Amino acid sequence: MTTLRAGWVITQRDLAHWVRQPWAPIFGLLFSIMLLLVFGFLFGGAISVPGGGDYITFLLPGMLALSMMFGVETTATAMANDARKGITDRFRSMPIGSASVALGRVGADMANSAVELLVLILGGLLIGWRISGDPASAALAVLLLLLLRFAVLWIGIFLGLTFRGEGATVAVQVLVWPIGFLSTAIVSAETMPGWLGALAAWNPLSATASAARQLFGNPTGVTEGPLVDGAVWLAVGWPLLLTAVFVPLSARAYRRLRH
Repeated sequence: MTTLRAGWVITQRDLAHWVRQPWAPIFGLLFSIMLLLVFGFLFGGAISVPGGGDYITFLLPGMLALSMMFGVETTATAMANDARKGITDRFRSMPIGSASVALGRVGADMANSAVELLVLILGGLLIGWRISGDPASAALAVLLLLLLRFAVLWIGIFLGLTFRGEGATVAVQVLVWPIGFLSTAIVSAETMPGWLGALAAWNPLSATASAARQLFGNPTGVTEGPLVDGAVWLAVGWPLLLTAVFVPLSARAYRRLRH
């Protein structure tokens, strides 16, 4: 069996688990919706956007990018549980490529992410968000969001194979929350202290959020710095760099698993 075919079979296995136990992806989606409503309507009136523009319109692309970070602990936990329970060892005993298990998990999570992205976009349109860019630019924004998710999933796979059990979940949560909120997803970096704004501007999540805002035709909240003209390139480069680093690390962690 080829690696891609085996990966597709494992993707179907993981999707079947979600069909039988749908609460994890549902709660993940509800959490993203809750954050959107809290920041958009509870705090939004007190937040200004540098350069002008409506805060809800500024917030939506940032929340879409942030949602691509959240839920990755599900990936890490699933990989850790399969390794701890011996399921991964069973896969290793089969005549399939060593990358099949990880590809299967990534395939299932990407399908879930696409559905989550669609629901959030529809929800945003319902609360007043509008896309001012052309359809091709909007489609590119969606692809960049999914590219970020693809890269982040490999980080989750690596952590799940390295820190098994509860350690995997804790490691991902410790990683996701600071990176997620130390970005321009919720507020502009220009409203932060100088040193903190510099860190936020170079956050991979900020690049994707800013690129999505530009491509959707929304306010960016950026008037200076690398995200003014280079957001799209950074939104491509950061995920590719993360993928190039964590795919080999994940493969190495998979090979080093012990029975």
